Amino acid sequence: MPSVQIPRSARAFWSSGRGTGEIRTAALPAPGQGEVVVRTLHSAVSRGTESLVFRGAVPPVEHERMRAPFQEGSFDGPVKYGYSNVGIVESGPPELLGRSVFCLYPHQTRYVVPASSVHPLPRDVPPQRAVLAANLETAINGLWDAAPSIGDRIAVVGGGVVGLLVAWLAAGIPGCAVELIDTNAARAGVAVALGASFAESGSATPDADLVIHASGNPDGLPLALALAGAEATVLEMSWYGDRPVTVPLGEAFHSRRLTLRSSQVGSIALAQRARWSHARRMNLVLGLLADPRLDLLITGDTPFADLPALMARLAAGEPALRNALCERIDYSHASGGEA
Repeated sequence: MPSVQIPRSARAFWSSGRGTGEIRTAALPAPGQGEVVVRTLHSAVSRGTESLVFRGAVPPVEHERMRAPFQEGSFDGPVKYGYSNVGIVESGPPELLGRSVFCLYPHQTRYVVPASSVHPLPRDVPPQRAVLAANLETAINGLWDAAPSIGDRIAVVGGGVVGLLVAWLAAGIPGCAVELIDTNAARAGVAVALGASFAESGSATPDADLVIHASGNPDGLPLALALAGAEATVLEMSWYGDRPVTVPLGEAFHSRRLTLRSSQVGSIALAQRARWSHARRMNLVLGLLADPRLDLLITGDTPFADLPALMARLAAGEPALRNALCERIDYSHASGGEA
């Protein structure tokens, strides 16, 4: 690959923490020993978490635990936040030069990171699809926490990107019958294409062996508890930031001896922790992204320059975006900085 002149600056998206955002100029340091320069091709908005960050809804007690690997600023705002970036290595070790890579980096046109922080894409995984890696990592860790068994009846409440990925993974377990439940009937076709059945909330199948809640809406958790059969586990994958949530632990919660547990991708699930590193988990993620059906989860392609406006629309819950799933950000016309 011919030598590329690396600009001295880049462009990055920052949230104010008060429902506004802007594109800022960022200094681009010269790469040191063991570092790479990556030119971004695509990033993706993690709709639930990034909307909370954009609105300033991360509770102070979680400020340190919720930091992204290459975050700048604080959740009080302004903050440069994000963790789904796919690009091309322009400078670095020969074995990485010219490779498409995934990195847990915010929305920025170019960046410099340790070579150990980038993950080369398998040859059969296109960069356009690889933006799903962070969400798929969350889904895998959630299923590890949930520990489904062969033949389980599994209900997944919430048909966003993470819920659909969980349903897709669970549908691959022999004998499992997976039902995706969502208030939006537009999710039905995607669910079926990924191997799950679909039901709206009023017609969901009861007595599930395992229920996974991933709707991001507090109203979905009572439904998840109601669908669980005796001795079943309800796994809560939604994160609500500073929003209070009412959980109905009366009714049949005790008589059915239900288990309600949480999942968070920052820590590898306990049963795998002794053998799995974050790098091994990411290698699994990237290999699974070879399935072309996952392209159904990418419904938007927004130019980088329009990201501040898109985030404002997502955070406000604009009705026109009700059917949106993964919002991919395109950098093909973005200015990478000044030479």
